[in-house]
Formats: sequence, structure tokens, C-alpha cells
Amino acid sequence: MHDIRTIRENPGTFDAEMERRGIAPVAADILSHDQKHRALLTHAQDLQAERNTIAKEIGRRKAAGDEADALVARANVIKDTLPAIQQESEKQAAVLHDMLARLPNVLSDTVPAGNSDTDNVCIRTWGEPKKFTFTPRSHVVLGEASGAIDFSSARAMSGARFVILRGDLALLERALINFMIDHHIYEYGYTEISPPYLVRPEALFGTGQLPKFADDQFLTTTGHYLIPTGEVPLTNLLRDQIVDESTLPQRYVAHTPCFRQEAGSAGKDTHGMIRQHQFHKVELVSLVTPEESINEHERMTQSAETLLQQLGLSYRVMILCAGDTGGTAHKTYDLEVWLPSENRYREISSCSICTDYQARRMNARYKTFEGKNAFVHTLNGSGLAVGRTLVAILENFQDEEGNIHLPEILHPYTRKPILYAKKNHADR
Repeated sequence: MHDIRTIRENPGTFDAEMERRGIAPVAADILSHDQKHRALLTHAQDLQAERNTIAKEIGRRKAAGDEADALVARANVIKDTLPAIQQESEKQAAVLHDMLARLPNVLSDTVPAGNSDTDNVCIRTWGEPKKFTFTPRSHVVLGEASGAIDFSSARAMSGARFVILRGDLALLERALINFMIDHHIYEYGYTEISPPYLVRPEALFGTGQLPKFADDQFLTTTGHYLIPTGEVPLTNLLRDQIVDESTLPQRYVAHTPCFRQEAGSAGKDTHGMIRQHQFHKVELVSLVTPEESINEHERMTQSAETLLQQLGLSYRVMILCAGDTGGTAHKTYDLEVWLPSENRYREISSCSICTDYQARRMNARYKTFEGKNAFVHTLNGSGLAVGRTLVAILENFQDEEGNIHLPEILHPYTRKPILYAKKNHADR
């Protein structure tokens, strides 16, 4: 959400910022509704004040035995006209709020120009893409061959874009979650949270999924939404609160299932585990002062990167261009892991700085050491997407027989170094 005062003071600058997002000039329209709302509000307040003055004068005149018919008539006119003016003022306020709510965050000056993911810029890489002496199998072939990935049973009970993991891969999924959580807690000082998976609409509004992305959410019959990411409950921990500056930064980590309609992805990644309606993710959220947010963005990204390095997975870091940066984000880094079966990098983490955009929507504030109230800056990142990490491990650590040689750092979590391809080797 944007501060209307900023638009009033610099409408041209605001339009230029939105133009970077491909949005036509909007400041004039916003300010027109703002002016109407303020004029109506002032008119309503003036009438209310006049009515109060008249009421006192009528009382004085009646006490003195003087005539007050003209004042009574004027009071009745105000009584009849004020509700309509107040209603119109509220209508203009609602229109203005909706306009501001649908506009994206302003972008960092460091975000490159561009319209799509083809314009994203690689800023660093780590490791070399894995080379094989044989043709590497996809995670689908590897998993189905061992019976550990079951799409058909999932499809029978839930439809497309669901999967069942059995035996070793269910174990690997759980091991990855525990490994990731432990890393973020003990190496980077995040506080673990076990949040609700159902939230009210205002929680999704606060983080920016509503109203624009309503079609991508799962809505229950109770009016609750299934969370699309742990970002929603974690960021809303400071909703409608004012915390002391001394409590910042606040850093949270959670493992949650995530639920998405994938409304805009028809025909994309329909084969395999890359794009599912339900998936697991370890989410990072930081709530910081504005002065800390840039450094916190780098720190959060480093926490996610270190996981990939410890797993021995080759990846690259991309800064998203203007056209590919999410609406709530000021700047985003994507971590993309190498998938041998596709011979390309695929997103496995996205780390974003959202400045005060979400905080304004949630009214999440802190009291500065000087005693002033200010909005916090919010950041969120995947640390990591569990299913995609599992896919990357299967594909990068397979041998010619289809066995999976797990990264050493996972051995304490899995209690086995190798996941065997053949079903009769599942317990070895």
C-alpha cells in the first residue's frame, strides 16, 4: 500500500515509478478521487460542526424564551443532507483505497529493466552443473521406477497437480525440512514458528495476495483461506501492533504446506513435481527497521544459498527485472538450481525486500528510540522449497542404476547414505 501523501507531493515521480512496472499514469486519477474524498469529508465535518453549534444555540434560545424556528429548520436540513454526504465520502474513500491496494510496490533503483524472466540478470553462480557419463533420468522416472513417487494414486483421490511420496522419498522430504529448519535456527538465529494454515482474508490482504491474486487462492466454506505460503502468517505476526525498536530485527522461520490454485499456469509444468497445488516450503520472514532492510535482504539470501552449498547443488542467483518482480516486492533475488534432466536452472528460492508496502497494509509499526511511530520493513524468502530441493537431489545425485547417493550432510537425518532404485532394496 502506498502513502497517499507521497503521491500528492510527487505525482510525476510516482507515475514514473509505476511506468517501470508497465503501468500507465495513475496519479491524476488517484488524486482526483483523493480530492473528492477530502472535499466531501471536510463538507461533512463542517456540517457536523454547524449542527452542534446550532443545537447549542437552540438550547440557549429556548431557555431564554426566544424564537428558534429558523435554526430548527436549518438543523433539519443538515440532518437530511449529512448522511448522503457521509455516504458519498465513504464511497470515495473505498474507491481510493481499492486503487492504492491494487498498485504494486515501487522498485529499487538496482532492479534492471525488462518485461519477463528472460530479462533477469545473473549476478553470481556457485558450483558447476553436474556432468554424467550416462543420460540422467528425470525425478519422475527415478521416483516412479522405485515406486516412491505415485502420481496416479494422488490423481485418483485429488486430481492433477498432486503427488504421493512413499517410503524413502517421504523420509527424504521430512529430512530436508528438519535440515533446513535446523540450519536457519542454529546458524542464522531465526525463531521457529508453527503457524495456522487457515487465515482470514485480511491476512492475505496484508501480504498482498488479495485482492489481485484471489483466483490463485483456495477459499474454504468458512471464509478462511488456505495459506499460499508461510509468508502470510509469519508476516502478520505484527499486524496492528506497535513494537519497540529494541525488539527489531525479528526473524522467523516456519515449515508449512502451501496451497495454490496455479490459476495462471495452465499447461505449464504439468508433468512432475515442479508445480503443484499442494507443496511444502520452509519460509523465512524478517521484520526490521528501514535502515536495516537492505543488509537483511543480503543476509536472508545468504542463509538460503548456504543450504544449497551444503547440499552440493549447483545454482545461480538472479536479480529479477522490473517486469518479473512480484507486486509486493521492492527487489527480489531468485536462486535457481541446476536440473540435469531439463539441462537448465529452475527456481528453488525467492528472497524479497518489501520495504513498508506490506506493513502499511497490516498497520505493523514500531516505536523508534526517539518515541516516534514508524512502519517496519518486511522481507520474505524461501529457505527452501522442499519439493524442488528433493527433485534436485534425485536428479543430481543419481547413478547409472538409478540409485540416489545422498549428500553427506543429510545422512544424520535419513540414517542412510543411499536410496536404492529397486523396490526390494528399499530397506538396505
